[in-house]
Amino acid sequence: MGEARDNEAYEEELLDYEEDEEKAPDSVGVKAGAESAKKGYVGIHSSGFRDFLLKPELLRAIVDSGFEHPSEVQHECIPQAILGMDVICQAKSGMGKTAVFVLSTLQQIEPIAGQVAALVLCHTRELAYQICHEFERFSTYLTDIKVAVFYGGVHIGKHKDILKNECPHIVVGTPGRILALARDKDLSLKNVRHFILDECDKMLESLDMRRDVQEIFKMTPHDKQVMMFSATLSKEIRPVCKKFMQDPMEIYVDDEAKLTLHGLVQHYIKLSELEKNRKLNDLLDALDFNQVVIFVKSVNRAAELNKLLGECNFPSICIHSGMSQEERLTRYKGFKEGHKRILVATDLVGRGIDIERVNIVINYDMPDSADTYLHRVGRAGRFGTKGLAITFVSSASDSDVLNQVQARFEVDIKELPEQIDTSTYMPS
Repeated sequence: MGEARDNEAYEEELLDYEEDEEKAPDSVGVKAGAESAKKGYVGIHSSGFRDFLLKPELLRAIVDSGFEHPSEVQHECIPQAILGMDVICQAKSGMGKTAVFVLSTLQQIEPIAGQVAALVLCHTRELAYQICHEFERFSTYLTDIKVAVFYGGVHIGKHKDILKNECPHIVVGTPGRILALARDKDLSLKNVRHFILDECDKMLESLDMRRDVQEIFKMTPHDKQVMMFSATLSKEIRPVCKKFMQDPMEIYVDDEAKLTLHGLVQHYIKLSELEKNRKLNDLLDALDFNQVVIFVKSVNRAAELNKLLGECNFPSICIHSGMSQEERLTRYKGFKEGHKRILVATDLVGRGIDIERVNIVINYDMPDSADTYLHRVGRAGRFGTKGLAITFVSSASDSDVLNQVQARFEVDIKELPEQIDTSTYMPS
C-alpha cells in the first residue's frame, strides 16, 4: 500500500466515517438475493441489513461500525448489487453510496491467492485512501481478504513489491497509477469480476482520465460486474457511463431539488473581497461549531488564510494540492481526529471526503459551479445530521453561481441574519 501501508496508524484512523457506500459482487446464491429483492422496502426501518442475507462476518462488521438501518440508496442498490448486476447510481452526498459497493463486493468475493478480483477507481488520492479504509473496516472478520490502495506520489516500486509479494484481492486506486502498473504487467486484471468507479462523472468528464479508464477497462474480462456512483451525474454523462455496462440498474435522484441536503441550513453574505477576513473572524467568534471547513479557490489563498487564522488565534489545518501526499494524509488524519477544529482547503477536499464532526462549511471563495457547491456543502450535515453552510458573495459572477444553485436545486438561500439560532445547525 505504499506509504499508507508503512504507517498502520494512518489506515486505522484516517477514516472512520459512517456513511459512504459499498458494493459487492460474486458468491451469493440467486435464491438469497432474490429474496432480498422481493422484500423491497419492508425492512427499511425494522430489520435492516439482515434482510440482505449478507455473510455473517459482514453483518458483524456492520454492527461494529454502528450502522443500524440501510439508507434509501443502500436499500435500493444492495439487493441487486449482490446478485452481480451492473449498477449506475446517483444519490446525494452522505447517503452511504460507498457502503453499497463495499458491501456488495465483499459479499461476492471468494478470494483466490494472487488474483485481483475487484478494482475500484476514483479521481483523487484522498478518496482512494478513504475507500480502501472502508474495505478494510468491513472486511475485519473476512480475514482472507487483502486490500491495497495505489496512487501517484508514492514510489511505484513499492506498489510493484506489494503486487508481487502480497497480491491484494481488492485494489483501490487512481487511474494514472493503476494504468501504469497494468501496462508494466505488474498488476494483472484478467481475473477482475467487479469494476467500480466512484465519483464517476469526474473521471469520465475529463477526456484524459476517461482514456485511462477505458484502457484499464479493456484489460479486464468481458464478463464482470460494473458499478458507477456519483452525487452529480449530468444527463450528458449518463450515456457515457452506460457504454461500460450491460443493461444496468439505474438509480437516479431524478428530482435535482432532492440533491440538496436535508437538515442543512444555507445562507450567503454579500461583501467585498477586502471584507472577507474580518467577516470570517466575526463568524468563527460568533458561531458554535464542532469542526468547520473553509473552502478557498487556490493553493496560495489556502496557505495565506491558514497563516492569518493562526495569527488571530484560530488554530487551523490547511490541506491543498501543493503538499506532498504524506503531508496531506497526516493533516487530514489530524483534523479527522479533532486535533484542530478548523480546516482550510481547496476543492481537493470538496468531494467524497467525510469527517463526521464537521457541522459548518464556509465558502470563503465561491465555488466555480453548482455541482462544486453541492459537493462542498455536503461536507456538513452528513448522513442526515444538522449543518450550516455560509457562502461569501463578492462579485457578479459569484451571484451568478449562487443563482444557478438556487434554480437547479430549488433552494431559497437567504442572506445570513444578524442572529442565527444555534439549534438549527448544532446537533442537540
